[in-house]
Amino acid sequence: MPRKSAQSNEGSDGDTVSHLSNNQQNKDEIGKLSRMLAAVLEYLSDEEIEEIDIDYILEKTEGLREWWNLYQEKNRKLIEKEIKESLSDLPLEELQRIREQIKNKQD
Repeated sequence: MPRKSAQSNEGSDGDTVSHLSNNQQNKDEIGKLSRMLAAVLEYLSDEEIEEIDIDYILEKTEGLREWWNLYQEKNRKLIEKEIKESLSDLPLEELQRIREQIKNKQD
């Protein structure tokens, strides 16, 4: 019986290591996001800035452009899903109009 107990402890140790690794990754991600947010807020709070330049913020804030691209891609997938789910509720005329718009974009 002691062997069974040792085996179950090994499994839980592996889970603990995995949990700690995920926890550290989350902390690292939170740290990166905090630095990016601080950089953006510092830029926005600069009273000498008369016009906000989003491209400047994305270029000068390390990691922000990559994060923004990933965020937009995730959001795109959500939009696509919402559209697919709502298509069955549309009347035939609307569907035909949408199809025409898609054809015009492809041409």
